[in-house]
Amino acid sequence: MQKWKQWSKKYKTFYVLNIVFLILLVATMIVPLLNTLTVSLSSNIASMQSGIKIIPTEISFEGYVTIWQKMNLWLPFYNNVLVTVIGTFFHVLLSALAGYVLIQKGLPGKRLMMSLILLTMMIPGEAIMIPLYIVNKDLGLLNTLASLVIHGLVSGFSVLLLRNFFMNISYELAESARMDGANDFKILFNIYLPLAKPGLATVTLFEFVSRWNQFTPALLYINDSTKYTLQIALRSMILSNDATSSSDFITPNVRMAGIMIAILPLIVIYPFAQKYFVKGIMLGSTKE
Repeated sequence: MQKWKQWSKKYKTFYVLNIVFLILLVATMIVPLLNTLTVSLSSNIASMQSGIKIIPTEISFEGYVTIWQKMNLWLPFYNNVLVTVIGTFFHVLLSALAGYVLIQKGLPGKRLMMSLILLTMMIPGEAIMIPLYIVNKDLGLLNTLASLVIHGLVSGFSVLLLRNFFMNISYELAESARMDGANDFKILFNIYLPLAKPGLATVTLFEFVSRWNQFTPALLYINDSTKYTLQIALRSMILSNDATSSSDFITPNVRMAGIMIAILPLIVIYPFAQKYFVKGIMLGSTKE
């Protein structure tokens, strides 16, 4: 209150307008999420009422039961978990290995490697969509979950971010371990990775969210309904609802329940990774 009295009239006006703007900005994200949650917890009849709903009039799990049991959403959910966990694990592992190689002193062609990695970050995904489809087709990976795991298995952003983290770690630690007989794998897994937890958490969170929400690769490579991931299954549910008769109508609470099931893992995981995520972004961008 004391500081408020010391502020000028212009600064007070700016401060109030800034707070109002931020509240409106947060509302654009919170209100749709609350509406989705409320509709998903409503009964079939209540969910069909028009308007934005913030608090459910009565709590019902009809939508979740319907989409999980009758519409077998558990199978796309399982496929999504499988692709996301395996793909994220190998993405982080391979990016860490590449980042470790790029910090080695006297590495031949290091500048060329860095230039090629930066070049891959300048090519939009849409430009190589058809070549990637042809490669997957020639390798017999179409309609397999392996195609989704392999897609984006390594990215230049992750490699460079982890490289920057490794460069913040004293090189003398690795030299001391090497003099004691440790090989590069032991140095990487016993020294660099434990000291680069924020960087690993940052890359893991980015990749986990990207793979969990990936839509275009699954739409491009998968035609078998038993191999659908969560996003494709939800899309198919909405499209089939628009095309079917009224007897097969899918109520809004069922659709919103599917959306909540899709975003729930991200909501659960993010608070645990947030402390590493913020630190990772700041530290990983300070080393040349």
